[in-house]
Amino acid sequence: MKEAKSVPQQHHQNGHLSPFKFAKLLDPEASWDKDQLGDVLHWIRQAMGLVFGLLWGAFPVVGGFWFMLFLVLSSGIIYGYYSVILKVDEEEFGGHGALLQEGLFASTTLFLLSWILVYSLGHF
Repeated sequence: MKEAKSVPQQHHQNGHLSPFKFAKLLDPEASWDKDQLGDVLHWIRQAMGLVFGLLWGAFPVVGGFWFMLFLVLSSGIIYGYYSVILKVDEEEFGGHGALLQEGLFASTTLFLLSWILVYSLGHF
């Protein structure tokens, strides 16, 4: 009978677990490189684009106000995530502009696609 090998957990230099752990997403002490943080912000924004698009389409709302509300909510949540929860120094990652732009255009496209599709299929 083979004995189970214990797999040692990978630790970074600062003693935290490997970057593939979900706990890192809420750990203000975790170290981030530019690509990792960019990927996380990108995918959070994609999820928000899909969820808000489905909600906006399910409740028949139309107009530029709702589009602008999505942009404000999306950017506000991303800003709060990296500045309040993760407490990263935004200057290390190119400033607020670079972090707030991460995934913005793709999520806007996904938001509009899901909003228009759900609205058109559900209300016409």
